[in-house]
Amino acid sequence: MEIRIYVEGGGDSTDSKAQIRRGFGNFLEELRSQARERGIRWSIIACGSRQNAYEDFNSAQRTHPEAFNVLLVDSEGPVTSPPWQHLATRDNWETDGRLDVQCQLMVQVMEAWFIADIDNLRKFYGNEFNVNSLPKRREVEQIDKEILFSSLLAATRHTQKGEYQKIRHGAKLLGLINPVVVREVAPHCNRLFQTLRDLLLNNNQ
Repeated sequence: MEIRIYVEGGGDSTDSKAQIRRGFGNFLEELRSQARERGIRWSIIACGSRQNAYEDFNSAQRTHPEAFNVLLVDSEGPVTSPPWQHLATRDNWETDGRLDVQCQLMVQVMEAWFIADIDNLRKFYGNEFNVNSLPKRREVEQIDKEILFSSLLAATRHTQKGEYQKIRHGAKLLGLINPVVVREVAPHCNRLFQTLRDLLLNNNQ
């Protein structure tokens, strides 16, 4: 058996895609270790844009039909319907014939995971990190993405690392934040972990 996760992120360069792949690998390390223990092949494919991730996932359905292929993209807005239906409505993507568990969303964007773990966010940016600029709402998936980005920029503006930049900081933050903390306040992140854990536990290889 093989698990292949097609993720949005990494930009266009080979190096930045390698960095985001490592970041997701670190964030999902618990699951990756369980897969290795069970002799299950595990691949994270950084695809750049969300459209590329969708197209690469579709290609994998044909080229790797024996694998459990997963699409992991930003929802880009609030989610009020099942994941595939959300993407069909928002992006007009063809989603027929796909398993519900093959679609996983970062709601509303990956950065919600970062502010879910403020302690490690502060540790990364240092003493000049302005935590008061961040939304106080605990339900991070309910925070509008524009508010999320603007508040993250404001919180990091005077730090030694400078303003938050997705390509420069995103992969490193993915490797630093605590998935246990994130899952407590981000139901769709928890769904991702639970889906993959169930798949690993139910595999008899």
